[in-house]
Amino acid sequence: MTDVGGTAVLREPSQQVSPRAIPFWTVSALIGDAVLVLAATAAYVLVPGVPGWVGLLVVLLALLATVHVLAMPRIRFRVHRWEVTDTAVHTREGWIGRETRIAPISRVQTVDSRQGALMRLFGLASITVTTASAAGPITVDCLDQHVARDVVARLTAITAATEDDAT
Repeated sequence: MTDVGGTAVLREPSQQVSPRAIPFWTVSALIGDAVLVLAATAAYVLVPGVPGWVGLLVVLLALLATVHVLAMPRIRFRVHRWEVTDTAVHTREGWIGRETRIAPISRVQTVDSRQGALMRLFGLASITVTTASAAGPITVDCLDQHVARDVVARLTAITAATEDDAT
């Protein structure tokens, strides 16, 4: 937070996710969108009596899926930010809608890391910070796996040194 003319202004989180997030999100979107387009195509071809205009919808779905696979990862990479300080965990995410979350360290209850098979292939991991908040946990996706390990260790050390109770 900075002070501008006597008014507190929230600055953006300073850290970007890993550049490997772009190919990871591309492959993830490609897999999901390919399954959807193949299922729609199979239904169109295999179900008897489907009107011809439905084929046009399948083509439109394939075009939208292509745009999604090509555009979403790059936009998402430019938007996703995170930062951990001695006082808070701050994230910003979303490629269509934006969500900014700030959790004071005193509210942190647990810190977890996750690395699925595809993430492991790209050398990425995610961390989840569970807080005493009705809004739910804060997740930072697509960090380099060594950065995720360091962040988990840092948050563990900071929260262990914090005297407040996260309830």
